[in-house]
Amino acid sequence: MNAPSFALVAGEASGDLLAGHLLAALRRRWPGLQAAGIGGARMAEQGFEVWWPVETLSVRGYLEVLPRLPALLRIRRQLGARLLAGRLDLFIGVDAPDFNFGLEARLRSGGLKTLHFVSPSFWAWRPEKLASLKAAADHVLCLFPFEPELLAEAGIAATYVGHPLAEALPLTPDRAAARRALALPEQGTVVALLPGSRAAEVKHLGARFFQAAKLIQQTLPATKFIVPTVPHLLAQVTRAARASGLGDAVTVLRGQSHAALTACDVTLIASGTATLEAALCKRAMVIAYAMPALSYRLMAAQRQLPWIGLPNILCAPRQWLRRPAGMTARQAADRPDAPFVAPELVQDAATPQALASAALDWLAAPEKIAAAEARFTALHHELRRDTALLATHAIETLLAR
Repeated sequence: MNAPSFALVAGEASGDLLAGHLLAALRRRWPGLQAAGIGGARMAEQGFEVWWPVETLSVRGYLEVLPRLPALLRIRRQLGARLLAGRLDLFIGVDAPDFNFGLEARLRSGGLKTLHFVSPSFWAWRPEKLASLKAAADHVLCLFPFEPELLAEAGIAATYVGHPLAEALPLTPDRAAARRALALPEQGTVVALLPGSRAAEVKHLGARFFQAAKLIQQTLPATKFIVPTVPHLLAQVTRAARASGLGDAVTVLRGQSHAALTACDVTLIASGTATLEAALCKRAMVIAYAMPALSYRLMAAQRQLPWIGLPNILCAPRQWLRRPAGMTARQAADRPDAPFVAPELVQDAATPQALASAALDWLAAPEKIAAAEARFTALHHELRRDTALLATHAIETLLAR
């Protein structure tokens, strides 16, 4: 076929990263590919035409989205009309299900083929998303190996393509090289702080992370702290770092999360895709999350699993992803015997004292760090596939129908 025309929508930094990898693969197959929609810098590097920036959709939670809901709905209507009026071969929604599912359903009913890249985490929370996905997507590209079987049970066609991060990151991280690249001492303790890629996440976790860093510094005075952040949050994070009292011990980085996670000994990290990045860098981590109290209560009621962090979910035995017969979702989420690879501190439990204590526990237990590194290496092998080839083949098959 001639070079196709695709539209994509990515809703946050992690989606921009995934879509950037996908676009690079698709361009190798179709050098003249045209692609446009909502995206970020990684997608733009692949020739993607950004109609709206990815930050437009970067909002999480129930209450937090309300003030922006009219604008988001208006953008979705305008984008849908523009795509239906154009000559489009395929729409690819990259995560962002609350925005993309409605758009995909509209495009699909208008005769356009739709692909959703990244299955919603229906196995972890909000299982009702399955019905929306079934109505929205002709096909789903899955990042995790257990997802196609679960989707098939719901009558949804899907292909496991592996995770692009597992291909992009080396199996054996070079800590010394990363430290040299970041002008850090090759010896000594380095802690990476990653409070999130959204302004709301930094608002709720940033101060706690910096206060925890100050407590770590009191115990280990020579510790260096590095804080990689996305460009649109650079000023906000820099102000927080300057106010932290850490002085020259803290360095804020523009991007460079891979280098930061490779260079560090342990990371305090917001739950999300960055935790998988940390696992693939084979780094010990303390996973945290916090949001407004009412939003947290609403989201907690939807949980299906005992964990929120991807490394814990992916390293758990497969049977833990299916709720035993007769067990409620709340009972499944509260199982006291759940195995954790990395500690999780959520909401009120994510105090500076608890965060610092958990990080220091890692640093005091090299054998525990070695065991985690071994498990993360096994996970890396499991997720490492030829994502470009598998995704391109699935898209070619869909286009040929």
